[in-house]
Amino acid sequence: MTNAPKGTKDLMPKETALFRYLENEFLKVASSYGYNEIMTPVIEYTELFSRGVGSGTDIVQKEMYTFKDLGGRSISLRPEGTAGVARAYVQSGELSKAKPVKYSYVSSCFRYEKPQSGRQRMFHQLGIECFGSKEVQADAEVIMLASDFLNNIGLKEITLKINSIGCNKCREKYKEALVKYYESVSENLCETCKIRLNTNPMRLLDCKEDECTKYSSDAPSILDFICSECANDFSKLQELLTDAGIQYEVDPRIVRGLDYYNKTAFEFIHENIGAKATVCGGGRYDNLINTLAGIEEPGIGFGIGLERLMLAIDSENIDKSISTSPEYVIIPAGENVPYEKIYAIAKMLRNSGKTVVVDIMNRNFKSLIKYANKINAKYALILGEDELKNEAVTVKNMASGDQKTVKISELVNSQETI
Repeated sequence: MTNAPKGTKDLMPKETALFRYLENEFLKVASSYGYNEIMTPVIEYTELFSRGVGSGTDIVQKEMYTFKDLGGRSISLRPEGTAGVARAYVQSGELSKAKPVKYSYVSSCFRYEKPQSGRQRMFHQLGIECFGSKEVQADAEVIMLASDFLNNIGLKEITLKINSIGCNKCREKYKEALVKYYESVSENLCETCKIRLNTNPMRLLDCKEDECTKYSSDAPSILDFICSECANDFSKLQELLTDAGIQYEVDPRIVRGLDYYNKTAFEFIHENIGAKATVCGGGRYDNLINTLAGIEEPGIGFGIGLERLMLAIDSENIDKSISTSPEYVIIPAGENVPYEKIYAIAKMLRNSGKTVVVDIMNRNFKSLIKYANKINAKYALILGEDELKNEAVTVKNMASGDQKTVKISELVNSQETI
């Protein structure tokens, strides 16, 4: 028996129903803010991520699924959503549209990571990207959208943490101070952070290893190094979030793991889903389009891990059970019921939006009643000779046992009275 590859997970019908519910709720909220859904390929040229995400990041160096196609080109499965959406934005010509340009998406992503709770090698990301506005109001709107969605699906134990990681000028001075601080304790850091100290020192603040987290609280704060413009923007963001009634915490350790971020960085944290407690993370990336295409174009967005979201819902015992049971099972009473009539009734109900099961196992009447109970069907539609003569069916409520005869022409609305 062949099992699913390590780090992947089958979503069975009930989990898939929850997945689709979350996907649809997210796209509905995004649409209410003026974001339009976009779909991009699951494969991209590797250069897109090495340039956009950053050649020195863990994602590019250790986690991407990369291969040569038959033409010898280096191709990678997307490890995150933003770079591909940014590429599509430029390539499609929508760069010339009226600003801002707003996209929403649902993407499958792939990273070669150690599988654990809330972290799989194949995962799904809900995201939005907003291009063309450098104003702080765009940052606030993006955070408000994420907050609205998380509130709408009923999550209570969520904390919003925000930070400013400054601009390129701010970060150079900060990195110098950070390296100086960590060099004094470098022998005690995990092996990954020893490498990061020379390649991407800000990522040390994001490390979840026990031997490293104890040092991050005493590390220099980026907020002591940001320039007046970045400080003013961050102050304005806090005012806007307060005006919107959104609670938040300022956390200088929120740095995000990708090179393209600048200024605003934020995460929505859920502490009950393990070490990787971030269910939503995002920020501003004013240099990404310039890095990819040599065009100055600001942007901001976020990504939500859908599988982590499902864990968070489960941890709070939120009832999101979505029925996968049919509304009707059609049960012929006797051998002389023509399938032409069964199919006609099923089609009529399906066309009105109902779920209908027709037996394809050649069961007898008694077995079909048992089957309807096992699959939790709401109603059994019993069709015998008497019903055929009267152009009717007997509708049985499977929960109460109540039943009555209903004309086939009136069947669509009849369940409300049974």
